[in-house]
Amino acid sequence: MPLRPRRAGVVALLASEPTIDIVGEGDDGRAAVELVERLKPDVALVDLRMPVLDGASATAEIVARHPGTRVLILTTYDTDAEIERAVEAGAIGYLLKDTTRDQLVDAIRSAARGETVLAPRVAERLVARMRRPAPVALTAREVEVLSAVADGLSNVEIGRRLVITEATVKTHLLRVFAKLDVRDRTHAVVVALDRGLLERREPR
Repeated sequence: MPLRPRRAGVVALLASEPTIDIVGEGDDGRAAVELVERLKPDVALVDLRMPVLDGASATAEIVARHPGTRVLILTTYDTDAEIERAVEAGAIGYLLKDTTRDQLVDAIRSAARGETVLAPRVAERLVARMRRPAPVALTAREVEVLSAVADGLSNVEIGRRLVITEATVKTHLLRVFAKLDVRDRTHAVVVALDRGLLERREPR
């Protein structure tokens, strides 16, 4: 189970557990990959911040080359970026270092069975992220049209500014309304400003 030098405490927690055999320990991410290559453990317990090769990169290599070994992250870092990197790399679980001995033992057993294991705080972050509305993308032309609306121009005036027909202006606005889930020009501008799709400008 490759870990960082601080692994001594974790090893001590697990040493007395009769159902878990600690078959190896490594000082860095590259050592972790090499240990898995040689020892082929059921579970590799990996930290995210390691020298030589970081935990997410080590996880990706282990998962790609040794799919029979499940990688369980044990770390102090719980930012969205760190969690995403680990999950995308193929980690089966993500635990924080305030995990109790019993929780860690249960997590290792679950990981060995192929079950996903997440610390409650990590699970909350992932759920919250999934619940966020997907970012809306406006085309460059749609942004130009909406910016002109924000400037108070009519459809005819917008057409003149952008050298397009009034019908084309209306088509762009209808698409903007659909993307932003609004029904009128004013609401479209308000929502676009709120979501950072339009730049706020100082009134003249």
